[in-house]
Amino acid sequence: MKMTLVPLVAILWLVGAPALAQDASCAAAASERKLAGAAKTSFLTKCEKDARARCDVAATEKKLHGAARNSHVNKCVRDAVGG
Repeated sequence: MKMTLVPLVAILWLVGAPALAQDASCAAAASERKLAGAAKTSFLTKCEKDARARCDVAATEKKLHGAARNSHVNKCVRDAVGG
């Protein structure tokens, strides 16, 4: 049973990984939705806040502290927000 489960998990991981990597940045999502003005500002603010929360959780899971944590979170947020 375990021998058939391992390849199945590996295949599911390989199929799911590109989908996770292709998440649109906040800026791209705002452009795609054709947001402008206050709606765009509100969307980008919420998106950045959500990204920071996800990045903080990821840093905690990786057990990062101090400068390493700050660097990881800042880069993660920059990547998520886009430009």
